[in-house]
Amino acid sequence: MHVNLNIAYNDLVTIVKQLPVSELKRLNTTINNEIITKKQAKTSTLQSLILKAPTWSDVEYDEYQSIRQLINKSRLA
Repeated sequence: MHVNLNIAYNDLVTIVKQLPVSELKRLNTTINNEIITKKQAKTSTLQSLILKAPTWSDVEYDEYQSIRQLINKSRLA
C-alpha cells in the first residue's frame, strides 16, 4: 500500500522535532537505508543502460579506424 501525503518541508521539520529521541534514531536509520537503496537502484539502472548500449564489431571498428586515419590525413582536418 502506498500513501501519498503532501506535506510541506517546514511542516515535516516541525513534526520531526516533536519526536522523542528513540523515534528520531529509528527515523534516521530508515532514511539512511532509503538513501542507500535509491543510490543502488540508480547505479544498477546506469549499469543496465551501459550493458544494453550498441557496440561495434571488430570489423566495423577497424573500418572506422582506417577511415578516421584518412580523414586525419586529408586537408579537412
